[in-house]
Parts: sequence; C-alpha cells; structure tokens
Amino acid sequence: MPDKNEWQARMGDKWAQEWQRTDLSFSRLTPHLLTRIAGQPSSRILDIGCGAGETAIALAKSHPQIKIVGLDISPSLIEIARQRARAEGANVTFVNMDALRWQAEDGFAPDLLISRHGVMFFDDPSSAFGHLADVAAPAARLVFSCFRSTDENPFFTKMSELLPAPDRMVTDPTAPGPFAFADKDRVRSILQDGGWGDIAFEAYDYPAIAGEGRDAVLDAVTYFTTIGPAARAMAQMETMEKERLREGIREIAMKNCSDGIVSLPAAVWIVSATKR
Repeated sequence: MPDKNEWQARMGDKWAQEWQRTDLSFSRLTPHLLTRIAGQPSSRILDIGCGAGETAIALAKSHPQIKIVGLDISPSLIEIARQRARAEGANVTFVNMDALRWQAEDGFAPDLLISRHGVMFFDDPSSAFGHLADVAAPAARLVFSCFRSTDENPFFTKMSELLPAPDRMVTDPTAPGPFAFADKDRVRSILQDGGWGDIAFEAYDYPAIAGEGRDAVLDAVTYFTTIGPAARAMAQMETMEKERLREGIREIAMKNCSDGIVSLPAAVWIVSATKR
C-alpha cells in the first residue's frame, strides 16, 4: 500500500485526476451510506478522508443548514473537492490535513463524524479514534463504511491475483489498508479503546462498477491500469509483461460485463458508534 507521503504527493495526484472513476466504483454504495448518515440528527459534520468530496457535497446540497468540514491528507484531492463544491454551490469547508492533527474551531465540535472508506489507513487506529472522540461533541455519532474480507471483494482481489506476489494487495489484517477493518471484532476493540460505544455493524453488498458505456470493457481496463495495485505494478514492468497483465484484466472485465456495465462484487461494513 502507498504510504502517507505518497498520498500527499504522486499517488494523491493520480487519484485526484481519476476522481470520477472512484465515484463511479462507489455509485451503488454511496446512496445507501448517505441514507444511513441522514438518519443521524446533526448540525456539524466532519467527513474523514473525504477524498474528492462526493459524500460531503451531497450532504451539503440535501441539508444546507448543516455545517460540514471535509478532511483529507492529499492536497490534490482537496483542491478537486473545493472546485466541485464551488461548481455545485455546496457550502462545505475542505481542509488539507491529517485527521490526527485536526482541531475543531470554536463552535464546531462535530456531532456527527462520517467516512466513506477513509478510516482504514491509520497507523495507530485506536489513538486516531481516540483523538476524533476528543474533538467531537458530547454523545457525537460516528458512521463509516469499510471493506469486509478480501474473499468477499472480487472487485479488488481478482485483479490482484494477476500480479507478481510482491505487488499484490496487502492482506495483513492489522496493516493499514483497504482491508484493515474487515474483522469486526478488531474494529469493535479499536473503537472501544478510542472512547466509542454503542457499536453496530451492518453488512452491505453491492456491485462495484469499473466501466460503463459504449466500450465498458475498455473503460474497465483503463480504470484498473490507471489507479490501484495493477497500475503501480505496471509502472515497473517491461512491455511484454504489461501486455500480458492488460490482457488478463481485459478477460476479467469481459466475463463481468453485462448491459454495458463492468462490475464485480464488493462487500462492506457500515459501522456506527456513539462517543462515550
């Protein structure tokens, strides 16, 4: 997995350039997550690891009376989020900062903390959630999504299996990364250590979309070879190796293409908790 410094530089730049693809991949999850978030009464929301801002902007447009702050360590992603908010007339403040360093301004202790897959990358997650509890309002609520096990997420693992062993997705259940919160017992322990209680898990499955349109297969191949583990591996490969990998990705995309959409199964937890 890329480290924090990469997200603040080259890796963050690449994901910022491809933010539409990320939003597309989550397009069958985001409405469900927004419904779960909207069910929590709030007046001040903190979006952790907000990326290019889709979740925060959607909430700002549907709840203009709520003050919303989005945090991300990538300056490039934050700039995209700001541009999108201005274009859509959404009243959101986007801040380029690590959530571990963020302090609430006077009058903005968040009463609802949210994240769409942005909380699994902390080096010390118990301390991170402890800090978030410290800056939150009394009895604040927490709602976030995170991936379940690799076995339940072919959208990622099918591509990773094509890569040389050193380039495959990290599956260490304690290492920061996409699957770091797959074990709900571990997540419950982390949250309890951080000062959160009333912890609940909802399993949610959805089709993660990699490509769509007139040439959905090509769109999917472009997705997987532009961002993510395959893209990083290809940057180090010779021409023949790249072509073999591209062909393997194309075959997976073809097998999973229907009605102009390439999608593979994805499985997440929707986690909720209350500050103790």
